[in-house]
Amino acid sequence: MKILQVTDLHLVTPGETLCGLDPLARLEACVTDINRNHSDAELVIFTGDLSETGEEITYRALAGALRELVPTYRLMLGNHDNRENFLRVFDKAATHGGFVQGIEDTGEGRLILLDTLLPGRPEGRLDEARLAWLRDRLDEASDRPVFLFSHHPPFPIHMPLLDRMGIIEAEALYPLLREHGDVRHIFAGHAHRPIAGSWRGIPVSVLRGTNHQSALDFSPDRIANTHEPPAYAVIFIYANGVIVHFHDFLDRTAAYY
Repeated sequence: MKILQVTDLHLVTPGETLCGLDPLARLEACVTDINRNHSDAELVIFTGDLSETGEEITYRALAGALRELVPTYRLMLGNHDNRENFLRVFDKAATHGGFVQGIEDTGEGRLILLDTLLPGRPEGRLDEARLAWLRDRLDEASDRPVFLFSHHPPFPIHMPLLDRMGIIEAEALYPLLREHGDVRHIFAGHAHRPIAGSWRGIPVSVLRGTNHQSALDFSPDRIANTHEPPAYAVIFIYANGVIVHFHDFLDRTAAYY
């Protein structure tokens, strides 16, 4: 199974820029690249921070851009997003208990898409209601592999400022995943960095956004934006593993032999 992950669009009012870049133009370039190279993907998952401001106009711009996307897609929310404004535009999005989250059951296992938005705060939240919903979805998939998608990484990436903006209840999350016993991978956004590794034995990955990126800076109190290439992830899930490719979709330097 091939799926794609796109994250951290940070759309602003069309015609405006962010960090000296045009987020909408970059999203449109991403959609064009996906259609050209990966129209056979089973699903594209957008892991949050769809908007920079949370304004309704940004979600209308997103809806317009996604009309051109060939594969099926699912949208998740990040700390910059606004649930109410998002749902005014994407009124058919899956919601449970007021949160924008859901599942996709596939031939390779269950994908669980979490809503970690805590309005007005950069940190992520998995309160009792969301943890209970996740526990139920894991119980339903007790005999199947699970792949978890979250805007906020529940694991440290060792960039101190970003780690302080992780999921508040990360310690409560792990026992649920351990009890299920077959959580194969956690896919996250938020950090605007290409990152891979494992957390308590569970493989994890993060990737760059489609607009600006975070500098590789391990200082305790700062993070700088950079113009490193935007990217999306091409993910292959199969019986014996998960492979994640990070694709810089505006890289025009590749030569083919």
